Amino acid sequence: MTPPQTDPNVLRHGGALDAAIARHGGSRADWLDLSTGINPSPPRLPDLDPALWQRLPEAALEARALAAARHCYGAPAGAGLVAAPGTQALIAALPHLFAPADIAILTPTYSEHALTFASAGHRVSGFERLEAVPTDAQIVVVVNPNNPDGRVFEPADLLALADRPAASGGLLIVDEAFADVAPSRSLASATGRDGLLVYRSFGKFFGLAGLRLGFALTAPALATRLAERLGTWAVSGPALAVGATLLGDASVVDQIRTDILRQHELLRTALDGAGLPLVGGTALFTTVSHPSAHALFAALCRRQILVRPFTAPREWLRFGNPADAQQARRLETALREALAEIGTS
Repeated sequence: MTPPQTDPNVLRHGGALDAAIARHGGSRADWLDLSTGINPSPPRLPDLDPALWQRLPEAALEARALAAARHCYGAPAGAGLVAAPGTQALIAALPHLFAPADIAILTPTYSEHALTFASAGHRVSGFERLEAVPTDAQIVVVVNPNNPDGRVFEPADLLALADRPAASGGLLIVDEAFADVAPSRSLASATGRDGLLVYRSFGKFFGLAGLRLGFALTAPALATRLAERLGTWAVSGPALAVGATLLGDASVVDQIRTDILRQHELLRTALDGAGLPLVGGTALFTTVSHPSAHALFAALCRRQILVRPFTAPREWLRFGNPADAQQARRLETALREALAEIGTS
């Protein structure tokens, strides 16, 4: 009897653990979810004033969160900052600020950039190298480090690229969702100039994706338009308070970087032990290649381990970090068993 398969199209993004449980059974406690690039060991949440749950977010609290983000990310005083309920909300809102235009997006990458621009009536094309950016592109999107292959681009090269669309009123968007562990690669310090916008994700690095908090760093005029598009009270008071506290605590940020690098080493050891060829990755995830990647994905699901498959390239699987050595050992054992099961060990 052919083992049941899990349709990877159901898992267009990571984190669809409910779909995996519905297909393969078990409870959440049984599963090891490695399908996202989210830090699996978040810091302790700060104590919150209970009144934050009862009143609308106040301007002073938002200002405190924005100030903490500005300092943590290294954005200059002249940059405009926008807080949002996750960077996904920013990605969805931004295309509606521009008339239909030619959009060029680094590929393969996070699919929502292309989807949101296309749904807003823009003409979307892809490019695989910075040297191949179409000269007529009015808006260019680069994810750095890139998801899912982990490619990184030098800040100087990206700033040179930003000059091209900026000269004609265009924009370079740099999605830095996975840049927190390597801040030297960030363009945050260059924001505030026309023609550049940087996204930063709070939830991935801090391991608090359910909080829904993200930031856009850009020129003040564009920041104002983007904030107006999001509307009043876009971010909850509790999210702003948690963000302000954790972004403002350098010791917490430093410890999280150390923890993520430790997790990353555990993951790489487990994947090396299984002999899977490396595609690339960041400190928060690693992508590997296997000719029967979808079969391997399903075999891991049957062992209640969820990773991230792709429809293109179909040979890729992305693994998020395990929280500790025990989870890493479980992953390595499951990989050996799964590879033997599908007959390619």
